Amino acid sequence: MRCPFCGSPDSQVKDSRPAEEGGAIRRRRICPDCNGRFTTFERIQLRELVVVKKSGRRVPFEREKLARSIHTALRKRPVEEERVERMISGIVRQLESTGETDIPSEAIGRLVMEALRGFDDVAYVRFASVYRDFREARDFESVIGELTASLDATPEDRG
Repeated sequence: MRCPFCGSPDSQVKDSRPAEEGGAIRRRRICPDCNGRFTTFERIQLRELVVVKKSGRRVPFEREKLARSIHTALRKRPVEEERVERMISGIVRQLESTGETDIPSEAIGRLVMEALRGFDDVAYVRFASVYRDFREARDFESVIGELTASLDATPEDRG
């Protein structure tokens, strides 16, 4: 593994342990050239996914980009990082298990919205404001109304 600090092509693994409930391996590494320390994660990848944008452009799926957008929505929210990683891994597993390699960006957005809805209301509204391209205050009122309606529904109404 290349060192992110000095670019040396080799690094040494000092410690490995399971992460994300066994869905990944966390490796602590050290660079023999600059003594830089860093962590890597090894995850199972079932297939190479391609994101199909609204414009039709196709780009490789990046778990890190998905994680960044979720972390942006959760910024300054009191959530455990381990729960966030489980949510991200769950979304990726759902995408991989569709059997399709081409995934529309809207489908990814919907999965994130579903996951955030039950995770953190503020993050849900933040993500919705970007995903649904809010233009005015009414847009926020609408999504907050949806949240409130689902919270007010009786258990029988929720299915």
